[in-house]
Amino acid sequence: MLYRTILWDLDHTLLDSEASERLALAETLQSANVADQPSVATIYRRINGGLWARVETGELSPNEVKTLRFEQLVRECDLDADPLVMANSFAAGMGRFGDLYPGAQQALRSALDNSETMALVTNGVGDIQRARVARLGISSLFDALIISGEIGCSKPGAAIFDATFELLGVDPGGAVMIGDSISSDMRGGFDYGLDTIWFNRRGAAPPTEIAITHTVASLGQLASLLGPRPVN
Repeated sequence: MLYRTILWDLDHTLLDSEASERLALAETLQSANVADQPSVATIYRRINGGLWARVETGELSPNEVKTLRFEQLVRECDLDADPLVMANSFAAGMGRFGDLYPGAQQALRSALDNSETMALVTNGVGDIQRARVARLGISSLFDALIISGEIGCSKPGAAIFDATFELLGVDPGGAVMIGDSISSDMRGGFDYGLDTIWFNRRGAAPPTEIAITHTVASLGQLASLLGPRPVN
């Protein structure tokens, strides 16, 4: 095997989180009787993106973001709505909506066959992420599910990787981090000394500030990187 331990990101790597967010937000705004939903959705995405950037720096926790983004949205858009009700509606929708990307199941099962341990390491709110993993039927494929909102630390910080390897009971040597985010997955893996595989499905320019071990444009390309080492 090429890697003994494989760490997977969830959002935008295995799960189509854009669809999940879009559908959950539309349902939430509809329930709140928001008139100009496209404009409000655009403002929401700006607010949400800024808050999650602060999660990566350790300024905020995912659990704080869960409600804070709707408090800011209600205030900025002058909505006649309860931000807590909106937050809970959105969280429920995020758990219900969104599918795995094509090839995700095959990639996970191939990786499982060619590694000793696998973990899902995700920045997110515990109830949302657990609902997703259960609905998608992939929980049994992982030895551990590490959710930043449950353990109090987030990628790219070292603490979440410390917690992961401690829970798995394995050494970081021979491990790889697979994810889509340069700022959390690739930065976190690089800083921790892990090999990294960047899921670059949009064909973005590679970063210059960190080294990435491998890059793939589709999950189907992972098999050659995670499969058995060829016999010479």
